[in-house]
Amino acid sequence: MARRKRRSRGGSSAGLIIATVCLAVLSLGIVGGYGWLRYKASGNVAVDQASLCPVDGPKAETAILLDVTDPISDTTALDLRNQFQKIVADVPIGGEIDIYALTEKEGELIQTFHGCNPGSGANVDEWTSNPRLAQARWEKGFAKPLQNIAGKLNVGEAGKQSPIMAGIQKINLEVFASAADIPKHLYIASDMVEHTDAFSNYRDGASYQKFQQSPARDKFRTSLDGVMIKILAFQRPNMKFSMEDLANFWAQWIKSNNGYFDGFVRLEGIR
Repeated sequence: MARRKRRSRGGSSAGLIIATVCLAVLSLGIVGGYGWLRYKASGNVAVDQASLCPVDGPKAETAILLDVTDPISDTTALDLRNQFQKIVADVPIGGEIDIYALTEKEGELIQTFHGCNPGSGANVDEWTSNPRLAQARWEKGFAKPLQNIAGKLNVGEAGKQSPIMAGIQKINLEVFASAADIPKHLYIASDMVEHTDAFSNYRDGASYQKFQQSPARDKFRTSLDGVMIKILAFQRPNMKFSMEDLANFWAQWIKSNNGYFDGFVRLEGIR
């Protein structure tokens, strides 16, 4: 009987050891799981509720200047809408987008959108976030407002002037100059025919030499350091210069202001 008791105590001791080890492993698993969830949750960036931008600043900046000083054709509007949707789709999570409409007054722009891409429900972790709420926030604050703008791209009113350079200068000072060392992109949707008292492509053609001799050279100069600029050009009929000449004119202006010329896309249709 004594021997059986010793075996029983030995069996109990072994069982206790196994139970202790299992409990320790379970505890480590719980602690590890909690730590993993905390780590995953730490990736959720705090955002400003009004703009949906990260409170520590956007990860990239995209600005769009829309020239609505004249209406555009339905064909051009459709092409522009497709281009617009591609631009929006390329805005990264945490990236900011600002959209401005050009007016006939120098440096006076109408801001039609300001906000960041917060990421849709597909971009969040269901363990640490609520995909349904994330999707609703993305649609209300980012996707739908931009869809509304895309649907009105062919709406415009004729203006006496087209101060494109002043518009670029204003966006650079308001948006890019204060941005940190992040990717910066500017898209300009316009016929790109500058027309002000200081300089006019109607009057002086697409001659960059004439521009350099005009008051506009110093009046509208701006430091576009680090800004990638792409032009989405509307075609105007019966111009005295070619679209190629106009593209070269703006490429020179952008480079002379230390910007990066990222292309001149000739949209389909005639304005």
